[in-house]
Parts: sequence; C-alpha cells; structure tokens
Amino acid sequence: MSTYLLLKTLHVISSVFLAGVGFGSAYYLFFANRSNSVAAQAVVARLVARADWAFTTPAGFIQPITGFGLMHMAGWKLNTPWIAWTLVLYVIAGACWLPVVWLQLQMRKMADHAVATNTALPERYWKYARWWESLGYPAFAAMVIIYFLMVTKPALPWPGQ
Repeated sequence: MSTYLLLKTLHVISSVFLAGVGFGSAYYLFFANRSNSVAAQAVVARLVARADWAFTTPAGFIQPITGFGLMHMAGWKLNTPWIAWTLVLYVIAGACWLPVVWLQLQMRKMADHAVATNTALPERYWKYARWWESLGYPAFAAMVIIYFLMVTKPALPWPGQ
C-alpha cells in the first residue's frame, strides 16, 4: 500500500471516529439529560468524557496531520478555497469542542456527586448542559460541511482570489 493510501485510510477512519463518536456521545447525553434519571446522567456523562479522551481527542490530532500530509502529497495548496474553508471550519469546530470537554467533565463531577449524595442535580449542571448543547450544534454543523467539502472539492470563492 502506498503512503498516500495509508494516510488517506487513517484520515478517513479518524474522521469517522471524530464525527461519529462526537455525535453518538452527544446523542446519548442529550437524551440522558431528558430522562429525569440522575443515575443515567452520571453514567452517560462518565462514558461521554471517557469516549472523548479515548477516541475524539486522538482523532482530532490525527486529522490535521494526515490532512496536511495528503494535501502535500496530492499537490494541493493551502489557499485552495475548499481546503481553506475546511481549515476555518475545523478551527470553529475545535473552538466549540474545547469548552465542551471542560463542561462535560464538570457535568460528570456534578452528576456523580448527586448520585453519591442522593440529591438533585444543581442548577449549574443545567446551565452547563445548555452551554454544552449550544456549542455542539455549530461544531457538528462544521463537521458535516467539512465532510461535504472534502468529498466534493467544490470550486468556492475565497477572499483575495
């Protein structure tokens, strides 16, 4: 197998982990938060945080490494509009994801504490859950658009071109 195909395979697989685990985790925590079960919220919040560290974080690093390698090997320029837009969207998704990780960790701690003390979740949990959800929408939308751009490689406008 050529180096290019190896990098492309890693790029595609890591993109599946990045978007798939991210969406799957968000799906389960979104619905656990609506379950009225603090125990379910605690378990799911714990698993979501674990999945982010085990799958999403490594994929988040693998994506740009393999992407820049593929770009270089294929002869694409950084200012190619679809690549430039992909990078902008990746930065947006990452800027949303970093606070989401912190929020998830805080939500996990609060849910674990509520289960251990047999108390309700504090209002701060719900505030963090709203922020977590609000940041997830633009991050996921950015990832969907990135997939579209990488698959179709459309001719797009870019400032200065």
